[in-house]
Amino acid sequence: MTAELPQENETGQTVLVVDDMSDNLILISLSLQDLGYRVVTATNGADALNVAKLARPDLILMDIAMPQQDGLAATRRIREEPELQDVPVVALTAFDTDGFRQAAFDAGFNGYLTKPIDFDRLRNLIVKLLARDKGNTTRL
Repeated sequence: MTAELPQENETGQTVLVVDDMSDNLILISLSLQDLGYRVVTATNGADALNVAKLARPDLILMDIAMPQQDGLAATRRIREEPELQDVPVVALTAFDTDGFRQAAFDAGFNGYLTKPIDFDRLRNLIVKLLARDKGNTTRL
């Protein structure tokens, strides 16, 4: 399990980034920090649940294909936790098929973006999901 120390930011919001590839974690984390978010990280789905329980993120960016526990299973477990069930979860994945997209939404993801990441689309999706009313599970 990995987690970065809290950082001062402009938004006051925390994003959990979950990816088993360190290059992706670093790139996404730095981009989010530049936008003013506090970032915490995990490298697999099992650790994601533990970090989420501790950090109580406002949003989770989750890879799908990871060792130990994939993003689909991790998101299902997150949705079972009362304190986390309304946290928006966005899939960041290389899988660009309708089947994987549907599996992600069935598992409880609120958004789905494919890699390589379009950071303008990611930023816009984060803003929309964080601005939504709690309990709204609109898919974006």
